[in-house]
Amino acid sequence: MTRRSAPPPAPLPQRDGVDAVRVRLPWEGDWGSVREYLVERLSGAGPGVVAGMFEAGLVVGADGRAVAPETDFVPGMYVWFHRELPYEVPVPFPIDVVYRDEHLVVADKPHFLATTPRGSHVVQSALARLRRELDLPALGAAHRLDRLTAGLVLFTVRPGERGAYQRLFGERRVRKEYEAVAPYDPGLALPRTVRSRILKERGVLAAREIPGEPNAVTEVVLAEHRADGLGRYRLLPTTGQTHQLRVHMTALGVPILGDPLYPAIAPPVPPGDFRRPLQLLARALEFTDPVTGVEHRLRSGRVLGAWAEPEEWAAGR
Repeated sequence: MTRRSAPPPAPLPQRDGVDAVRVRLPWEGDWGSVREYLVERLSGAGPGVVAGMFEAGLVVGADGRAVAPETDFVPGMYVWFHRELPYEVPVPFPIDVVYRDEHLVVADKPHFLATTPRGSHVVQSALARLRRELDLPALGAAHRLDRLTAGLVLFTVRPGERGAYQRLFGERRVRKEYEAVAPYDPGLALPRTVRSRILKERGVLAAREIPGEPNAVTEVVLAEHRADGLGRYRLLPTTGQTHQLRVHMTALGVPILGDPLYPAIAPPVPPGDFRRPLQLLARALEFTDPVTGVEHRLRSGRVLGAWAEPEEWAAGR
């Protein structure tokens, strides 16, 4: 097995729509056994956890057989196991499928649901739920939408085609339209194009604007406003920096309603508190299918509560 060889297929089935963890042993090191390496690699799991996994036969090799605790360390070897996941509060909102064919699933994600398994949001992710609900274990995400943002997300049915759809986003060949509810400022001249350089550092919750060549561009349009001081905005990004729309709206002095990070970081929302979601929605996706050539124009059917029912949203009902 060479360093660049493709990994073998996973010998373990998914659990709750979540893939088994795959670990490839490093090519250099002086560990005496596979267990010794994993105990060090997964030290954050807690005392005795990894050793217990080996004793229970939960770590397997490419042939699907349990790896014995004393198995010699072999550089480049693959092993698989399932993580024991903590309880996650279910997100009590459905995922609507707005388009599906043999290549694509375009889902209308609710607020509070992660796009893919990550951190403390694993089973409660759109990818895991759709794999279970649609019986599509090979489903993959072509891009990501923030957990707090609702709206359209594109998933691929066939793993071999995933790269073609990911390149659509990487090469900015997808027209994305967002909708947001934020304060109305009569002194703010709109429409306008906001350009800035945004930096998002690992381990830091909020992104920030810094001097330098712009890497984030958003067209901001006021769709309508009301006497209660709220505006409904169309946001048309041509780049995809983390939290870009939230940062740009805050920089304009009209932060999006329900935002726990901008302009100031609020106390963490307790698990299970689904009141007053971020009023940001990925409303539309338009693109030419790179596999079929079909022109797709897809729209979310969701509504933003602060605009549709402002009193109910403000009261957290």
